[in-house]
Amino acid sequence: MMILLVEDHHLLAETIIDYLATENIEVDYAARGLHGLELARTQSYDAIVLDINLPDIDGFSICQQLRTTYNVDIPILMLTALDQLSDKLNGFSAGADDYLVKPFENQELVARLTALIKRQRGEVTQKLQQISSLSLDSSSQRAWRAQHELNLSPTGFRILRILMRESPAVVSREAIQQELWGDNIPDTDVLRSHIYNLRKIVDHPFEFAMIQTVKGIGLRLVAEA
Repeated sequence: MMILLVEDHHLLAETIIDYLATENIEVDYAARGLHGLELARTQSYDAIVLDINLPDIDGFSICQQLRTTYNVDIPILMLTALDQLSDKLNGFSAGADDYLVKPFENQELVARLTALIKRQRGEVTQKLQQISSLSLDSSSQRAWRAQHELNLSPTGFRILRILMRESPAVVSREAIQQELWGDNIPDTDVLRSHIYNLRKIVDHPFEFAMIQTVKGIGLRLVAEA
């Protein structure tokens, strides 16, 4: 899991980063709003933790720009020392997904981030995903194509779930690696081997290959023609 933290209070930021590390959550950090905005619109994250009171541009403006100008739809959790209803409403109006008032417990921050990310990935209520004859059940960790059960490894199942979740969009290999292993990517090209095996299981012996390579970009899963 990779998140972006935008917080100008350095001591608080260090505390959050240290705690998230114990939960195996990687963090990119920005102490100023404009730097955070640049990172958020150019890099890939699972969620953003965004303070409201920043020295150069406030969190409301950052959130609104990410949603309306740059079409960034990843979860945004806003932090503030302000416990006024109007501030919360402004945050939600700007596009925030959740709101946490300082001071807070780090355990609650992690719980809220995890819930937001699971919801974003469709892991909360959408247990059964289906595209054409391919179906996947997250609750039982099983998948089928044309009613034939697919014998997937745990990693193969996770890759297929990512591709189905994002279908028909293209998913970069880097994004798949980040979601599977975070920054602890295996030294050898393990992903290539997993994708090779996944293709054999999902697309063989069917005439139509649902897992397709977009050269120089990544992979996508498309519905049968």
